[in-house]
Amino acid sequence: MKRLGIISLFVLLFIAFITIWNYSYQTGLEDAYIPLENEITHSSIPSEAGVFKRSEYALDYAKMTIDEKYQRTLETYYDNRAYHGAPPSIPHPVSQEISMGGNTCLQCHQNGGFVVKFDAYAPVTPHPEMINCRQCHVAQNTETFFTETSFAKVQAPMAGIHNALPGSPPMIPHAIQMRENCLSCHAGPAAPKEIRVTHPERINCRQCHLPNAVEYSDKDVFLRNNN
Repeated sequence: MKRLGIISLFVLLFIAFITIWNYSYQTGLEDAYIPLENEITHSSIPSEAGVFKRSEYALDYAKMTIDEKYQRTLETYYDNRAYHGAPPSIPHPVSQEISMGGNTCLQCHQNGGFVVKFDAYAPVTPHPEMINCRQCHVAQNTETFFTETSFAKVQAPMAGIHNALPGSPPMIPHAIQMRENCLSCHAGPAAPKEIRVTHPERINCRQCHLPNAVEYSDKDVFLRNNN
């Protein structure tokens, strides 16, 4: 009886050893654990999250042949704005005056593409989630009671003048609010040729390009001259 108990003990220990060894072996065959995005959530920085919304088009932009005939220029880009940073005006006729954008504007401006009707490539909006387009964008040619003024446009900032070193990635010379999606203006056939990037597939733009955070210390109280 004693001998039978010892044999049974050794059998149980052997089975336990085989079980533990098999579990350890199978565990060693598993791949490294990669956390899924559903398991870990991070709050995105708005000024950096916009470009990732269109990242699926980045490789298409990189492989796309440039249509020399229909390239936009930076001059026309700025001429379509009352001042630097202003929402661009609508340079074509608007057939449905009651439309606010959700059912009409986004048909061409959500993903861009060539529009035969206007013989041009439609610029891509950096904020397609804001469907109330005509709250900010107005028709360029309208019949109004307004008259000409002496308002002078402020010169648009030049890229590269605040770079730390020659040849370093140019800084972002404009505000990022409402323009979080860099690819909408800097990639694709509708992008102005002067600011079209050569590497849209690199997605994480702000890893190299930083906002121009120049601080001006000389600030005086504004006084209106009534003379």
